This record gives sequence, C-alpha cells and structure tokens, in this order.
Amino acid sequence: LLNIHDLCVLSEFRRRGIGSALIFEIENFAKQLDCCKLTLEVLSGNFAAKKAYIQAGFAGYELDPDSGIAEFWQKKIHY
Repeated sequence: LLNIHDLCVLSEFRRRGIGSALIFEIENFAKQLDCCKLTLEVLSGNFAAKKAYIQAGFAGYELDPDSGIAEFWQKKIHY
C-alpha cells in the first residue's frame, strides 16, 4: 500500500495535466514496490480534485458494501 499524503499543483499550473502525470508516476513507483493499492484523502467539497481522482481510477473505499464507506479519523496528541 502506498498512501499519497499531500498532492497539490499551484494554481497557475493547474489544468495542464501535471496532477495526472504525478499520479501516473506515483502509480508506477508503487508498482515497483509491489504495492497492492494507492490511497489518498480528499475533502468532500473539493470537486475538481475528486473529478481528477475519479479519472485516474480512484473510488471511495469500502471493505464490505454492507458495512459502509470507510471514514478517516484522527486523535490529536496533547502535551
């Protein structure tokens, strides 16, 4: 498994295929490592990113349709 933690293309360079090219290269790198899948997070309101990820073959994550879609949770560590 390879997780894409952050992926961003500066606004002045968007809509040039840079994000798609990055995802393509990340997938090739993951294949070299024998990863079984790529994962990433996307904000629900980031429709442009969601469209790009769908075009790249990503989809919502669910282990079992009866159990529902996986959610990303966090716990902040307080010192």
